[in-house]
Amino acid sequence: MSTPAPPASASVPADVFAAFSRQLSAAPHRLMFFAGAAAVIVSMLWWALVLHAARFGWPMPAPPVHPGWAHAVLAMYGMFGPFLFGFLLTVFPRWLARPALTRRDYVPVFAGVFGGYVLSHVGLLGMKPVLVLGLVLMLGGWALGLIALGRVIFAFPGRDQHALSVYAALHLGAFGLASYLLHALGGPPALARVAITLGLFGLLLPVYFSVCHRMIPFFSANVLRGYRVVRPAWSLKVLWGLLALRMALVTLETARWLWPVDLALAAFFAGHWIAWQPWKARRPALLTVLYAAFAWLPLAFVLFAVQDMALWWNGSAVLGRAPQHALTVGYFGSMLVAMVTRVTQGHSGRPLVLGRVPALCFLAVQFVAVMRIASEFTRDQAFWLALTACAWLLAFLPWVLRSLWIYATPRADGAPG
Repeated sequence: MSTPAPPASASVPADVFAAFSRQLSAAPHRLMFFAGAAAVIVSMLWWALVLHAARFGWPMPAPPVHPGWAHAVLAMYGMFGPFLFGFLLTVFPRWLARPALTRRDYVPVFAGVFGGYVLSHVGLLGMKPVLVLGLVLMLGGWALGLIALGRVIFAFPGRDQHALSVYAALHLGAFGLASYLLHALGGPPALARVAITLGLFGLLLPVYFSVCHRMIPFFSANVLRGYRVVRPAWSLKVLWGLLALRMALVTLETARWLWPVDLALAAFFAGHWIAWQPWKARRPALLTVLYAAFAWLPLAFVLFAVQDMALWWNGSAVLGRAPQHALTVGYFGSMLVAMVTRVTQGHSGRPLVLGRVPALCFLAVQFVAVMRIASEFTRDQAFWLALTACAWLLAFLPWVLRSLWIYATPRADGAPG
């Protein structure tokens, strides 16, 4: 006896979900940028709730780990991390003249990194085993990303310094994430501090600068007449040397001797910004915002140097966490909007223009960065920190919603990918 077929309408949700999944996974940047854009809101929403609970006494489950360290680690590895992998899984084959990666290469990276990130945030609601499981999944997804990128880079017959630089940084990121996992399992606080140091100065900063070093002169030369490309071959070697020295000094708890290194880094970044001729990049806006975002980098290290010299002189951290947030919110946040918008426009078949929503987001992020730095010098700092977290959410929400819609829909020009 034959079994009656289910009503046609019963398969509609499954068909819609399958079509959505195929569209979202059509290219690595779609899937990973989707994860990163969602995390931009999730990370700061949780942190805003923590800050409001602390300031106003709102009820909220206590996280099983230090909330400030969890915020830093999950923002660096779980929020910025998917954007890094989405970009690199897309451009590595182009940089190294290899075939594009397939779903089999990048879907597991997404499942591990983003799935683990979501579980980790659930675990922060007072469920330590869930937090640990999430971190394990994140680390597994990270390792799969290294394997996928490794197959590309080791198949290339030559040596691409930018690819090698970011690949080395991703390995340090894996060590940092593993350090935090060990801390969550009961390891000493020093492991959490190692994770944060590696996340900032071993992962995000070298990846961001390596990409800027390659792409900003390239983008500029494409649209500016008479532009002189400056891309010194020694830049990445000097950067890694200075960052390695800085991380060693922090790890050895000799931070009062950081000021010469941070002054050197400030000069290094300022020199590159000037050499790239920002005065020529008044238009188009999509190029202007790259230079405006990069300007935060030398400024951040000037603040680091001032802080270092105060520590060296009288042992006081006169600027609080202002230097760290000039780097994270100012440089990383601004460059995230600038670079991801450019990649999103180009890879979705749209014109290479900034657009109103990304432009407003970029301007709002500048305000949020200044607001976060200024909060270090207010009397009611807890109130201003909570307010700044809300300002981040308001700044990014329209950009995130626009981005999520683009990643989940076909290319505007009808091309595949």
